[in-house]
Amino acid sequence: MQTGSVTTPFGRRSMTLSMLASQYRSKDIAPGQAIDKWKLFRALCEAKPLLGVTDRALAVLNALLSFYPGNELSEENGLVVFPSNMQLSIRAHGIAPATLRRHLAALVGVGLLIRKDSPNGKRYARRDGDGDVNQAFGFSVAPLLSRSAEIQSLAAQVTADRALLRATRERLSLCRRDIAKLIETALEEGIAGDWSMIHDHFRSLVHRIPRSPNVAQIAPILEEMEMLREEVLNLLEIRIKAQNMNGNESQTERHIQISKPESIFDLEPASNKKQGETSEVMADSGEEAMEEGRAEGSVSYRGGLRTVRRDRPSADGPPLKSFPLGLVLQACPEIAMYGPGGSVGSWRDLMAAAVVVRSMLGVSPSAYEEACGVMGPENAATVIACVLERAGYINSAGGYLRDLTRRAERGEFAIGPMVMSLARANGGSAANTG
Repeated sequence: MQTGSVTTPFGRRSMTLSMLASQYRSKDIAPGQAIDKWKLFRALCEAKPLLGVTDRALAVLNALLSFYPGNELSEENGLVVFPSNMQLSIRAHGIAPATLRRHLAALVGVGLLIRKDSPNGKRYARRDGDGDVNQAFGFSVAPLLSRSAEIQSLAAQVTADRALLRATRERLSLCRRDIAKLIETALEEGIAGDWSMIHDHFRSLVHRIPRSPNVAQIAPILEEMEMLREEVLNLLEIRIKAQNMNGNESQTERHIQISKPESIFDLEPASNKKQGETSEVMADSGEEAMEEGRAEGSVSYRGGLRTVRRDRPSADGPPLKSFPLGLVLQACPEIAMYGPGGSVGSWRDLMAAAVVVRSMLGVSPSAYEEACGVMGPENAATVIACVLERAGYINSAGGYLRDLTRRAERGEFAIGPMVMSLARANGGSAANTG
């Protein structure tokens, strides 16, 4: 058991008040107190930022602890280790002698070691007749034992702070991604709002993030970003609600359900019509109604009832001929996975899938709206499905769609060859889908 009063350093090394205080604290060791030295060393590594010790100094301490007999630090085993600088340097992976002395002084300065110098400054031990150490001169690790609870508490605090910082940075990264994507969506869809000002505010918040931030620095930035995200979501939610209301009204105007619950849109889609300009009316069967149908649009029969479709023809050419949904899906099977729930069961599902694919292919909203106006929503969706099938051979899907729209306005474009070519390429024919 190592006993004694205050020790002073050898030679020209001066005594400091902090060194004296460290020696007094090291005496506060409870009887029988012991701790695993490597467990304590791991806690030291965690608490390194709060203790003000460097990783090189910890490497020297690790080498010094390797000279301590046994794995548990306790007064019964003695608390002084006395390796030479040469042996310490070897176990510290060949550290230079001057660097070794500097880091040993740093460990003493932060109160993790105490120098117990001999009269001549050498490190050695005197043993009794039984071979037990009677007196040793070197470095006392008593401060590690006396401060073990403090060191473990500091390590737990550093671990908790690191976890909080990681969680805060993750929230900040997700918020940044959400805002950037939502602003991009709003600009692409042409949603009303001062998006330039919102984007400038977003960029200013991003530029305020430090390169190596702590929680106190990024917490206020995160709060502002979350508020900005809520503002952007509110603007988009207003547009979605307005779009849903307009969609319900437009659907009521375009489609009046007749005696059969299955809509004829599934088998006989409308030809070249402006969005919202096609209406369905029921009429009695007869030659007079047939003539009316020929004059104003197309006539189809289902279950003994006749439906007259009034289509607005293209300004420069005849209306585009539409094809059954089954044939379109056979020719363009890739579009199905982008429909609601990963499938397409109606023309409405196909048009919804076309909106998703349009954005994926980089087709601008204005180009797609123009195509819908000239070709009709169903035909425009069919063209998008065909473009998706041939995406690997088309450099600019947006430019290709605009070219087809202009050709359709002049009456120089027909969907049939495109659909039938893809249907044959996918191993089917028109006869199999009618």
